[in-house]
Amino acid sequence: MDVITRMVTDKPVVIFSRSSCCMCHSIKSLIRSFGANPTVYELDQLPNEQQIERALKQLGCSGVPAVFIGQQPIGGPNQVMSLQVKNQLGTLLKEAGAIWI
Repeated sequence: MDVITRMVTDKPVVIFSRSSCCMCHSIKSLIRSFGANPTVYELDQLPNEQQIERALKQLGCSGVPAVFIGQQPIGGPNQVMSLQVKNQLGTLLKEAGAIWI
């Protein structure tokens, strides 16, 4: 889990993704539509992919995309979309310092 902590520290929004995943693309687009500039780690392009996946599973993330806002694990696409439907995603992004308006 230390590897994940290092990867999300001091970053308002982090998305663990796969470059060929359409749901990952959709979640990245949604977060960017707020004006946020997330840090994106494409797992299929990292040499320590399996280590990161194991650490994400230990944190309760079942797959990708795995979204962290304000260094806190938010979850996957269902959790992010639920926040959007409840009109809470923008508030979380503001509180994390990812957007200012």
